[in-house]
Amino acid sequence: MDVSTLRSLHLRRLVEYHGFSCVTQETVDAFANNGTVVLFFAGDPARYPEANDVAVILPELAATFSGRFRTAVVAAGAEKSLQARYEVTVWPTLVFLRQGIKLGAISRMRDWGEYLREIALLLEHEPASISPAAEVMT
Repeated sequence: MDVSTLRSLHLRRLVEYHGFSCVTQETVDAFANNGTVVLFFAGDPARYPEANDVAVILPELAATFSGRFRTAVVAAGAEKSLQARYEVTVWPTLVFLRQGIKLGAISRMRDWGEYLREIALLLEHEPASISPAAEVMT
């Protein structure tokens, strides 16, 4: 994946420095159907500046949950096509999946404590037991 297509330095750093994957419409299934994952829909950071803030803290969140999920940045060219599939209507959004099944999502920048609580809640459920109430979209 050519990371130069990512829209900001912060997004490129997630892939180049932190080793996160970058998924496209063609590669998302192979990534998402393998364990618990987070897809980062950043949108255009020039239009949604919170995307850069989320990009800065995302490696810390991944480290805090130490191996409980893998993370990928959704390539700019794939966001539009994957947006409907994962019901993303707000940018930035972190979409949590297990074996390709959506567990929920966290949109916009949050306080650290909110991230910890919401991620822990999402990770404790099995996909079959997920209800719409588990979705965190504000």
